[in-house]
Amino acid sequence: MSGSYRGIGPGSTWSGDLQWIADSLPGSRLQQRVLGLGMAEFTSTKLNPESHLLLDQPLLRLPAELSRKNFKLAALHVEHDKKLLLGALKTTANDSLSGKKSPSETLDSLDNMINRMKNLKRKMETFHEEEKTIHRQTRKRLEHLHDLYQISSLADVKYDEWSRIRLNRLMVDYLLRSGYGESATALAKEKGIEDLVDLDVFVQCHKVEESLRRESTQECLAWCSEHRELTRKTNNTLEFELRLQQFIELRKKGQLLEARQHAQKYISSNTATKFPEIHRAAGLLAHSPETRVEPYRTMYSKSRWDYLANLFVKTHHDLFSLPNRPLMHIALSAGLSALKTPSCHSKYASSSSNASSTTTTVCPICSTELNELARNLRYVQHNKSSVEHDPIVLPNGRVYGRERLLEMSAKVGLEEGKVKDPTTSEVFDASQIRKVFIS
Repeated sequence: MSGSYRGIGPGSTWSGDLQWIADSLPGSRLQQRVLGLGMAEFTSTKLNPESHLLLDQPLLRLPAELSRKNFKLAALHVEHDKKLLLGALKTTANDSLSGKKSPSETLDSLDNMINRMKNLKRKMETFHEEEKTIHRQTRKRLEHLHDLYQISSLADVKYDEWSRIRLNRLMVDYLLRSGYGESATALAKEKGIEDLVDLDVFVQCHKVEESLRRESTQECLAWCSEHRELTRKTNNTLEFELRLQQFIELRKKGQLLEARQHAQKYISSNTATKFPEIHRAAGLLAHSPETRVEPYRTMYSKSRWDYLANLFVKTHHDLFSLPNRPLMHIALSAGLSALKTPSCHSKYASSSSNASSTTTTVCPICSTELNELARNLRYVQHNKSSVEHDPIVLPNGRVYGRERLLEMSAKVGLEEGKVKDPTTSEVFDASQIRKVFIS
């Protein structure tokens, strides 16, 4: 596939790196929490399916949108051919009765109507097959979500299996959005989750996006024509921007007459809603492509093609109710924020990299793979807090449990009456300890 990528782990692909990050964390529970797959506290093993489904809304929403689109397109074809057939039938009958057409001409007209009806039948069969595919995918997805409701505990082995399927879905979604369609298809086929991911939708989206980046509007205009009835109510500007870009390209080539004709045919009809844009476009006729005058310089620049590609992706995702961000990003952000604490980015390193520290940690946020990713994320609000029953504060402001602190200080060989901060390795007199009262 096109494009280059430098891996951060043993794997050399996007999927390999993401899998490696998850597998490198200590324990499947931490893998699930970092990926947003386990939202309960460590102290609880009760599974709350509703919290899991917050991330899985597109799983059912997209098939519903595809089914709605399929039905509307089928209805449009039926209505269009119905008008043509009824009109042709009425005209043929009147001409036959009045003698304007010979019997052979009447039979030819009837044959044409029959052929049109056969073509309509073939189109309906195609729509029916698409509908059957959508129903099959919806059934598989409902079964997948239903399996979650049959699991009562996070400790159940079935939950690990369900989470692994979800992780594979997130990885396929990430690969598709990144343009790695072949890798995504291979991964979905290997894991047997083709009906749980939206391969065709994203592959088509990527093809149109790439055609715009290659400075071609043909594929995107065809997509707009196919989905015009669905996008009309949203006041979408994609088709107008594409027609404007065609106008700009004609002006670049010096085809002023063709540019004016194009504007009169496709652009001037939007005067009521797009007057400022049309006014600026008219100004291009008086400025050559080499102009440095704004906004015409920007309108002539190649960056407009990137703008059109991004606008198409946004329009496509909005139409099918898809998140604009990869689900993997959403899951990672939620999981990392849920686990992040101020100590994760403290200047005092844990025992894994600091020999003088006596603390131990299995926190995934403190790992080298995820620490930088979580640095700029916000902390989440925790409804439950766990504190020692006998909290004390050291002169440096750090709070610990008295009993555990004294026990640890004795184990490291300190003389009686001395305590050691397990994080900073500072040593203090026991008399300097002050009791903490939680209010």
